[in-house]
Amino acid sequence: MSCREISPEDWWTAKLFRVDNTDVTQFLDTLKDFHEVFVPLLVAMDPLGVVPFLLTLLAPIEPARRKRVIRIALLTGLALGLVFLGLGRGILLILNIEVSHFLIAGGLVLLVISLRDLLVVAPEAPLAPNELIAVVPNGTPLLVGPATISMLILLTGLYPAWLVVLGFLANIIVAWVVFSHSQRISNVLGEGGLQAFAKVAYLLLAAIAVKLISQGIIDIVNDVR
Repeated sequence: MSCREISPEDWWTAKLFRVDNTDVTQFLDTLKDFHEVFVPLLVAMDPLGVVPFLLTLLAPIEPARRKRVIRIALLTGLALGLVFLGLGRGILLILNIEVSHFLIAGGLVLLVISLRDLLVVAPEAPLAPNELIAVVPNGTPLLVGPATISMLILLTGLYPAWLVVLGFLANIIVAWVVFSHSQRISNVLGEGGLQAFAKVAYLLLAAIAVKLISQGIIDIVNDVR
């Protein structure tokens, strides 16, 4: 029986594209975990839902200063989120609170917030012709508010801290892109489209809250057994 000779080109091709199945599995698992961190944070932060308020708040400000306001708002939200990311797990340990307990409590908070914003028509944000609106209300609570903070603390109990930080930074980048093109997005979707998107985001947030509550209950039942 004759064996087919392997050319040097085929040998190098096989060597370059030979991938360990374990590495592929680990990569796919990490990608799945990142998706499970990124999407809930995206729903909680809801940058598209912030656009109508952002445009209203930016209206009395000079166009040359608007980019600075957006930048300060994003940095405020980033700093606030990172602070709670750093303190979140420590707070749970100090108070001797199990992750399952916080899943239920945090899920209830997220559920109340989502139902409030889903069922109640939010009032128009007040006009404020100064850059302080970059911190309040743009940075917090519009971008990083109670829902986002609760979600960050919950996620730190379920996933590695570096993965939660990465997911949060990715969402800040998404918010930067959306805020930088807020006027164009508003022109395309219209006010009704933006409000409809916000309602869908609140509905998804409510669904995530129910999932967290049910997971917390399941964990407590399993611990009792």
